[in-house]
Amino acid sequence: MKRRLITLLIISTFVFLFQYCSDDNTVDNKDNIDNGESFLQNANKLILYEANISAMSSSGNFNGVKDKLTHIKNLGCNVLWLMPVFPEGELNSVSSPYCIKNFKAVNPDFGSEDDLKSLISAAHSMGIAVILDWVANHTSWDNPWIENKDWYTQDGNGNIISPSGTNWADVADLNYDNTDMRNEMISSMKYWVENFGVDGFRCDAADYVPLDFWRQAIESINGSTNKELLFLAEGARSDHFTAGFDLNFSWDFYNALKEVFADGSHTNTIYYAHLNEYSNISTGKHKLRFTTNHDETAWDNPPTNIFGGVEGSLSAFVIMLYTGGIPLIYSSQEVGITSNLSFFYKENINWSQNPDMLSEYQNLMKIYSENEVFHSGEYNYFSYSNIMLFKRVLNSDTVYIGANVRNSTSSIILPAELKNRSMVNLFTGNEVTMGENLDLDNYEYLILKPRSE
Repeated sequence: MKRRLITLLIISTFVFLFQYCSDDNTVDNKDNIDNGESFLQNANKLILYEANISAMSSSGNFNGVKDKLTHIKNLGCNVLWLMPVFPEGELNSVSSPYCIKNFKAVNPDFGSEDDLKSLISAAHSMGIAVILDWVANHTSWDNPWIENKDWYTQDGNGNIISPSGTNWADVADLNYDNTDMRNEMISSMKYWVENFGVDGFRCDAADYVPLDFWRQAIESINGSTNKELLFLAEGARSDHFTAGFDLNFSWDFYNALKEVFADGSHTNTIYYAHLNEYSNISTGKHKLRFTTNHDETAWDNPPTNIFGGVEGSLSAFVIMLYTGGIPLIYSSQEVGITSNLSFFYKENINWSQNPDMLSEYQNLMKIYSENEVFHSGEYNYFSYSNIMLFKRVLNSDTVYIGANVRNSTSSIILPAELKNRSMVNLFTGNEVTMGENLDLDNYEYLILKPRSE
């Protein structure tokens, strides 16, 4: 299988753009879109930002996302995941962006094709790759494909049905036994690479689509371009990686975080989730780690409500970020929203709330981005019930992370290698002398490096 994601192709110069409306930012033809230039970095250093397009600005469109590119860049993110950009179905509609009416068109509520090309071009100018949210399992009932009845799953009476075992009545289930439909799906994915310069796909409900299709699609799309592409599966099956996916979702780790913070479980719940998720993954493949995403914030709760307010959500984010895997930030979590954010109707994010939290996110991400130990260093865990203590080690470089997972003061007896050592606090640059114990306030965290290093 031809794979290009893992090769290290770093953009020689990142140009910060503060004005994005210039015609120079618009990509006009395939020659200057698919020219082989890669906007993806080393797989270990990917940082994803998921954009809820309609919520990113008062305009709720592509230009609103483009106006937030500096914000995204300042968080250290180098991959922009756009939630579905396509027209939504109207027949049996529940206003879901995952109900696709046309795989080769843009939702007019978000702007024009040129607006999307301008957004992608501007992101590329800042060294940010762009991936599209791709829905391969089903279409809307008014998608033109519906005229090809054999392209869809049918019941015993020959009626097209919704995906089995779901309540997704707004969509029609696709039949992957049909070769023509498969080929058209692959052709549609290539369309966005060839004509818009996208850098890959986040594949929705990947577990519902046959493994052999994903292998066929990824090989075919990769073979049609000189660009490096990223394929992210929304699912947790290990066979996603054998099909060619680079990442899939880290649900077990996310659930372990919730169990420790909300239910008071021992921190080793997080440790074992991390080990288990990486136990059967090939080199260069990764789990997407998160403290929320569009589904969780819409249906469950935002991180501030799940993990114990702003402070608790930051502590959980620190553990997620520095443990390993590929981190995801979902638009809104960095400013600590406290109510659900739906993607079925338009809600604007209040970007001015919790500026101190946003600043903390930027600092955490800066430390993460600038220290190679977090991208490829060995992980070692120290077992304590109420404080998550671990270290990352790469050659002579060692960083210790301690995070209180409780809404109360917690204290531990330090392991011998940390007792009475002089450390540098990576947040402040100040020297810290450790004692025999480590005492952390409610949800407090520290990122420390031995002074000699």
